[in-house]
Amino acid sequence: MFHHVRILSLAFFFFSLNISAAQQDTLPKRIQASYVVTKNGQAFANVREQFVVTGNTYTVESTTKGIGVYALLGERKLTSTGKLTGKGLQPKHFELHQGDNPKKALLTDFDWPKRKLQMRVKGELKEAVLATGTQDLASFAYQFMYLPRPLKNNITVTLTTGKKLNQYMYKVKPEKELLSVAGNQYKTVHLIPIDQGKDQVESKELWLASEQNYILVRFLMVDENGAKLEQTLTELHVD
Repeated sequence: MFHHVRILSLAFFFFSLNISAAQQDTLPKRIQASYVVTKNGQAFANVREQFVVTGNTYTVESTTKGIGVYALLGERKLTSTGKLTGKGLQPKHFELHQGDNPKKALLTDFDWPKRKLQMRVKGELKEAVLATGTQDLASFAYQFMYLPRPLKNNITVTLTTGKKLNQYMYKVKPEKELLSVAGNQYKTVHLIPIDQGKDQVESKELWLASEQNYILVRFLMVDENGAKLEQTLTELHVD
């Protein structure tokens, strides 16, 4: 069940221009964020994340802990490390660990010079072509900070989940939406999915804080069975 958590298995492949050095200098060097996840309105899990930039490198760590009976699934830990470039985050290595079961671990390496994505699943190596801008489950939400502003029009997104590559198309709604979460109000940009026909089995929507560097505030997914998983910001610290 935890494979839906951490922005519920979504990541983005961003085609974008280089951001200005001035914009990059003003961006946070450390972000600590907490989220609550519900399934069909019932508490499901808590997520705690840390994003850190040191020089021209970055690290993202995300830990998901189930609530109630879901705690039996064990902690889910995601880690992404890589470089900070003119186009934002460029992952080098990604790991996913579910509880203490080594068979559920996913290890992914990004070989940018050879344009090769190497995913290790249950000891087996799977390879795919690595396109410019590819992100992983841990890094993708923070890549929004590095896109030219304001976000507008359509965005084509893709990611490695550690098992495969997924691609999605989104429309950026032109009007801002005000969300009240955890006692705070955020002006948000709403990304809504563009229908991709029979190949699309899930619906995913994102709300990003337009005045807080496009940090994720809310994520909503409706899966192929109609179940609703919602991830909402509960605590945010930015340095």
